[in-house]
Amino acid sequence: MEKHIQAPVCEQDIASLHAGDYVYISGTIYTARDAAHKRMQETLAAGGPLPVDLNGNILYYMGPSPAREGQVIGSAGPTTAGRMDRYTPELLDLGLKGMIGKGKRSIKVKEAIVRNGAVYFAAVGGAGALLSKAILKSEVIAYDDLGTEAIRRLEVKDFPVIVVIDGEGKDLYEEVLAGTNT
Repeated sequence: MEKHIQAPVCEQDIASLHAGDYVYISGTIYTARDAAHKRMQETLAAGGPLPVDLNGNILYYMGPSPAREGQVIGSAGPTTAGRMDRYTPELLDLGLKGMIGKGKRSIKVKEAIVRNGAVYFAAVGGAGALLSKAILKSEVIAYDDLGTEAIRRLEVKDFPVIVVIDGEGKDLYEEVLAGTNT
């Protein structure tokens, strides 16, 4: 099924999504990769505030290539989500409602997705140039010293993703492997 949602997301929109749904996201999402996740975890461990309010927000596991002249952002393809798995349950418990990446997630992440009524989306790997066309604005908001791994605020319009793990814990990858996805 094809759906359109606005980010930040509301609980009703997340609850309406099911593994296998094609979703187009418009609004504000944030980027964060390995180094940014590590720094956020260190900040939380030290009792400090995060640079982004995670409540209702979506993190895109992406580090863009430099923008060419006249472009908002360079190639903006997803990175492997599993690299963020050790940090993700805590971020979900703090209100994060969605993640965009590629690849499988751990059992602990799946449990946190269900516990928090969140969702994991996949963006098509290798399609970074195409995905960048859905990004209207890109601004570094934290950890500038991390270069491409800095946290960015992105304004997106009809950013194409697929629901891989929904709030009930249904996993598209597992369903396809088992031959149960219809």
